[in-house]
Amino acid sequence: MAKKKKKGKAFWKNFKFKYKLTIINENTLEEVAGLRVSKLNGVSVLLATLTILFMIAAAIIAFTPLRNYLPGYMNSDIRRQIVDGALRLDSLQALAERQNLYIMNIQDIFSGNVKANEVGSIDSLTTAREDSLLERTMREEEFRKQYEETEKYNLTAIVSQPKAEGFIFYRPTRGMISSQFDSDKKHYGTDIAATPNESVLSVLDGTVVFSNYTAETGNVIGVQHNQGYMSIYKHLGSLLKKEGDKVKGGEAIGLIGNTGSLSTGPHLHFELWDKGRAVDPEKYIVF
Repeated sequence: MAKKKKKGKAFWKNFKFKYKLTIINENTLEEVAGLRVSKLNGVSVLLATLTILFMIAAAIIAFTPLRNYLPGYMNSDIRRQIVDGALRLDSLQALAERQNLYIMNIQDIFSGNVKANEVGSIDSLTTAREDSLLERTMREEEFRKQYEETEKYNLTAIVSQPKAEGFIFYRPTRGMISSQFDSDKKHYGTDIAATPNESVLSVLDGTVVFSNYTAETGNVIGVQHNQGYMSIYKHLGSLLKKEGDKVKGGEAIGLIGNTGSLSTGPHLHFELWDKGRAVDPEKYIVF
């Protein structure tokens, strides 16, 4: 124990022992300058230097744009630019995927793998590729908003009919009936031949419960109304509403088109259901 204390005292004494650094004139051997230092002084100077350097580095990082490269200190504008860039990259990737799917569909059509009379092949192609080409684009959304705003006050497109069970049914579109309702032939709607891109209107107030594309009937939109009524519009060229949207009677919900493998030309296949039972639309609406 005594030996350890002696070693500790000797080490501390050696650590504090001062050395003299002297600068001597070579010609006169005169002492020009002298400095007394110890190991303790050297360590103290080293620590002080490191502290000063650390403080300078911290100040540079805190008050210069260099802090943006540290996690958690990124400037909000730069962070926003990075997020915008990531979103644009994601959009470009989605666009590239849609273009690839489009090219694949065209190749299948030219190669004969998909034929117009093979509904099964079209269904499998739609399921396998999830029909990504039909997703709404920003341009289509803008067109729909402008079209809806234009048609909002278009009174010539709205033709009200006498009340049926307390409801006023609007004519879904202008045109001529090409095929009537026939439940025996399982034709549960009325076909109306119309001009392409003609407005398709909701016959009553309601909520859109279906708005999508199917291989046989093309673009389809279904609207649930009060008192168990439901109206279905098939073979549309474009859908102006999506699922969950609230619509008013006489409001444009789509455009006349010629989509789906069962379509025979530009027309609207309109169905009206009452509490789950298909009814003849002509008994409720004057076309």
